[in-house]
Amino acid sequence: MLDIKFIRENSDLVKEAARKKHLSFDVVKLLEVDKERLTLMTEIEQMRAKQNQVSVEITKTQDQNAKMVLIYDMKLVKEEMQKKDEVLAKIMKSWRELMLAVPNIPDMSVPEGGSDKENVEVRSWGQPRQFTFEPKSHIDLMIKNDLVDFDRGIKVGGFRGYILKNEGARMSMAVWQFVMDELTPKGFTPMIVPSLVRKEAFLGTGYLPQGEEDLYKTQDGTYLSGTAEVGTMAYYMDEVLKKEELPKKMISFNTCYRREAGSHGKDTKGLYRVHEFNKVEQVVLCEASHEQSVKLHEELTVNAEVLLQALKLPYHVVLNCGGDLGLGQVKKYDIEAWIPSENRYGETHSSSYFHDFQTRRLNIRYKDQIDGKLRFAHSLNNTALATPRLLISIVENYQNEDGTITVPEVLRKYVGKDLISR
Repeated sequence: MLDIKFIRENSDLVKEAARKKHLSFDVVKLLEVDKERLTLMTEIEQMRAKQNQVSVEITKTQDQNAKMVLIYDMKLVKEEMQKKDEVLAKIMKSWRELMLAVPNIPDMSVPEGGSDKENVEVRSWGQPRQFTFEPKSHIDLMIKNDLVDFDRGIKVGGFRGYILKNEGARMSMAVWQFVMDELTPKGFTPMIVPSLVRKEAFLGTGYLPQGEEDLYKTQDGTYLSGTAEVGTMAYYMDEVLKKEELPKKMISFNTCYRREAGSHGKDTKGLYRVHEFNKVEQVVLCEASHEQSVKLHEELTVNAEVLLQALKLPYHVVLNCGGDLGLGQVKKYDIEAWIPSENRYGETHSSSYFHDFQTRRLNIRYKDQIDGKLRFAHSLNNTALATPRLLISIVENYQNEDGTITVPEVLRKYVGKDLISR
């Protein structure tokens, strides 16, 4: 959410943000509703002030006839004020809905484009392996080595279901522990956050109302989160932080759920696009400084790259175009790891910063030490690693001609072996 004062003074910027992000938003309508809101609020406040003033006069008036006239006049004022309150309630509802739809302003470096096909490569690392044999898909390799059961996964969990087993399960847990071991020494607080989260947290992080179709909702109105970002950001909701404690860096784990509502017919086989998965997420709160946000954004992205480099997985980093940004994102990188069987890179990470878009919604502030003012913090997040999707690149890049799979060196102490074979 943006500051309404900023929107009033920079309506052209908001209009341009909607255009660049390929979002439908009418800033003129918002400003019209905002004007109505302010006018009514002023009128109601004036009537309330008059009511308070006359109430004092009534207590002081000794003339009963004059007192009755004042009481009657105030009854009319009260009735009129109640009518205006009812109108204001409707206007406030419309105003809040429009405010939740205001797009954040993308950074100037964000390229034009309508979809992920127009994202721009920033850099790459590692050379895709040149196989002396036809590389198998992760589906064939994992079934051959008894690492996954798709048939029983679908029987138990439905469409896109899967069950990891044997070293498939151990390697997934190995990745989680590997990330925790690597990032905790860098000042990140390890956390396990809820997957079942209240609606306020989704509104605060910007996943509602626009992304509701991709969320699972429970009978009591809570939602299942698609990222640990939601629960981690809500951890400090409605709190005032100490500036000297910033930046707050958290590395959070949870099980994630996504309906994949907009991906009908895409990646229906294998582990690339599933409804239930696990993520380790970097989340940061910092002071309200664009320079600090940019610096930390690059730092979080590099953290994820270092993990992929340790796993020796070729990847590239792309800068997301305007049409591939979410409502609240100022700038975003995707990191995509190499998938040999498909001869392409596939997204494994995303890295974003939001300025105060999320924290304004969540009411996360800190007290500035210089002027003593309360300011909304800035927020950032980045996928450290997600499974089972990352297992695709690990299994395929480390496959051998006989169908066995070499365990990446950095995961061997967790998996307990060097080679997966049946």
